[in-house]
Amino acid sequence: MEPLSHRGLPRLSWIDTLYSNFSYGADDYDAEGHEEQKGPPEGSETMPYIDESPTMSPQLSARSQGGGDSISPTPPEGLAPGVEAGKGLEMRKLVLSGFLASEEIYINQLEALLLPMKPLKATATTSQPVLTIQQIETIFYKIQDIYEIHKEFYDNLCPKVQQWDSQVTMGHLFQKLASQLGVYKAFVDNYKVALETAEKCSQSNNQFQKISEELKVKGPKDSKDSHTSVTMEALLYKPIDRVTRSTLVLHDLLKHTPVDHPDYPLLQDALRISQNFLSSINEDIDPRRTAVTTPKGETRQLVKDGFLVEMSESSRKLRHVFLFTDVLLCAKLKKTSAGKHQQYDCKWYIPLADLVFPSPEESEASPHVHPFPDHELEDMKMKISALKSEIQKEKANKGQSRAIERLKKKMFENEFLLLLNSPTIPFRIHNRNGKSYLFLLSSDYERSEWREAIQKLQKKDLQAFVLSSVELQVLTGSCFKLRTVHNIPVTSNKDDDESPGLYGFLHVIVHSAKGFKQSANLYCTLEVDSFGYFVSKAKTRVFRDTTEPKWDEEFEIELEGSQSLRILCYEKCYDKTKVNKDNNEIVDKIMGKGQIQLDPQTVETKNWHTDVIEMNGIKVEFSMKFTSRDMSLKRTPSKKQTGVFGVKISVVTKRERSKVPYIVRQCVEEVEKRGIEEVGIYRISGVATDIQALKAVFDANNKDILLMLSDMDINAIAGTLKLYFRELPEPLLTDRLYPAFMEGIALSDPAAKENCMMHLLRSLPDPNLITFLFLLEHLKRVAEKEPINKMSLHNLATVFGPTLLRPSEVESKAHLTSAADIWSHDVMAQVQVLLYYLQHPPISFAELKRNTLYFSTDV
Repeated sequence: MEPLSHRGLPRLSWIDTLYSNFSYGADDYDAEGHEEQKGPPEGSETMPYIDESPTMSPQLSARSQGGGDSISPTPPEGLAPGVEAGKGLEMRKLVLSGFLASEEIYINQLEALLLPMKPLKATATTSQPVLTIQQIETIFYKIQDIYEIHKEFYDNLCPKVQQWDSQVTMGHLFQKLASQLGVYKAFVDNYKVALETAEKCSQSNNQFQKISEELKVKGPKDSKDSHTSVTMEALLYKPIDRVTRSTLVLHDLLKHTPVDHPDYPLLQDALRISQNFLSSINEDIDPRRTAVTTPKGETRQLVKDGFLVEMSESSRKLRHVFLFTDVLLCAKLKKTSAGKHQQYDCKWYIPLADLVFPSPEESEASPHVHPFPDHELEDMKMKISALKSEIQKEKANKGQSRAIERLKKKMFENEFLLLLNSPTIPFRIHNRNGKSYLFLLSSDYERSEWREAIQKLQKKDLQAFVLSSVELQVLTGSCFKLRTVHNIPVTSNKDDDESPGLYGFLHVIVHSAKGFKQSANLYCTLEVDSFGYFVSKAKTRVFRDTTEPKWDEEFEIELEGSQSLRILCYEKCYDKTKVNKDNNEIVDKIMGKGQIQLDPQTVETKNWHTDVIEMNGIKVEFSMKFTSRDMSLKRTPSKKQTGVFGVKISVVTKRERSKVPYIVRQCVEEVEKRGIEEVGIYRISGVATDIQALKAVFDANNKDILLMLSDMDINAIAGTLKLYFRELPEPLLTDRLYPAFMEGIALSDPAAKENCMMHLLRSLPDPNLITFLFLLEHLKRVAEKEPINKMSLHNLATVFGPTLLRPSEVESKAHLTSAADIWSHDVMAQVQVLLYYLQHPPISFAELKRNTLYFSTDV
């Protein structure tokens, strides 16, 4: 099917994502990130993802069967009526317009298929038949019925879209279309025989061969191309592809249909029927006509694929890994000389019958993985952010497309390096007849997904085998068509109209969970994506010995262009003999895991949005709401000057007759006493209700503060300290000096930078300076425990930089133009300022004030 943009119709993002040959980017780099060709692959503008060949696996066309995240039969909760409904209804029109255009193409394809049927039938009764009646009925089985179903659907839908009305209803049309899928089932059951019959007839009859090799498909009404030549083989595949397309459109329509719209339940029903149908036929269809069968004679199918970082010869390589029903294959894209198709080069494969996961003891004996230096990862993030800003400026100034493409290419290279070097969680697999392999993942979620998918397949009666070079070549050759993950997950691969992700704070309450078969010690972790990989952000307390944990814990999670939230449910292991000392290994057992998309239209409301996520029979109930960083970092002075939150630091220290506010000293002391070895201290969010309780007792100067601190979860205490600095009426490093800090950190000459940065510290008011130096030494002590707590100076600078420097509302408008630019150069520079002081040798207040080498002019 030709992409719609070439038919003079608007190209829509969901069509792009699923049906176009994805844009120049990830696939043009080899596993080491080197550019393989200087432009888009030949034919990439016109070669759609759904190939004309019938060898594409139908079960993989449906993204619902792809990487384990199936489209839920009950789609995400619809748009809230009212404010969002207008946007949703406009999106409905766009989705329907695109679908209607492709429906016209589909009907033309079916017509082209039917065109030779009548003359063939007419000759079948003559003395010189081209085909027998039986052969004709086998090849064209149910095509006429399918054509009539879609012609009626198109004729009814077309006027509704052309004379668009926000109240238009068309759910009944989709429901009727779904109810007629029995015709497709009959077509699918006959599909293989139809292809074989057509092929035999072509070989034995030259006349039919000519007909079947060049069927004329009429172009759409507004197309310049009156006809396109397509093979019969390709057209016979179209009905199989069409059900998948309709299912994806139903999902998009539901996403943009208000829950109270009369179409909503009808579309839900149509989606349920379509997905059930897809599930039923996925097992039945031969994925490739030339597919290699398994040793037991079954068809080999692709179950899962994705990009993973492999440790190979002590270096990191990006691989595309394919899990088939009986074999795991590790490949890389190889360079082709101006070829139309890119190809995969097999690096190694393991039959699943021979694949084993090493025991904790074996993992411990494996070479230790050294994480990539944090400061280099931060440098990459800073470059990416700076490049994003440059691209936005070029677009705003309507700059040359060549300059934008050059910047995008640079951004891709940095994002690729970040993706390659950031994962640290080991995933080891072993061939019982030989070698072991090590992948590095960014999340326990991915590791669990791959392990579960492999173990599920291993429950079947698998046999060991060795692939011949021809079989391996055919299997590797199938990867390009069968893959479900096309692009390296970096933002520069996204279309301009795709969501840039959310920047700010996501408030999540993990309420409870049900569905556990026996009592256990249970807790949940929350992860969000950041710069293309996932980061763990929060962890509930362990609810002991229960089948129905009720956490009711609220967390505030910082988002950096995030698009997904993951919830993982674990059973806590207290048996110290089972501890696996491998780097970052989690010994606790994953009981369930789930992922939801952070749709800006759904999340960006002031109200809490409650949802349930299902995982392996377990249901976790949670609520969430989103606050943009602009809103969350508004520095609003407290109306009560008696407390400490939102009160000037000079007022607090004067009232307390202290050099450093009591709240800062007590929180720091408690963290150093029992939290300095806590993994992710200051990064992992504390429970919001605990933080608010601590805030209240500090504001009231309650005599029970110390007792409360000693009992409180350490992440809540760390969160209270961060909140105190975030709610100061002006940042600790002051609004007045903010522009100078930004200029100072950008200086290239080390001596000039040192001079300027020390002078700026001297220019701070004494309470601010003494508190800053006190916090600085504390954070350095935390970083000394990095091997245990995983918090480097760079991690700490990322957490505290914007909190200590971000200007108050008046100033921020001058420096940050929009929420989408929040993780742009300015914020990265804030991180770099704090990092400079953290990496600096100890700074003494007395020496700083005494030192006359620095300039004394005012800033």
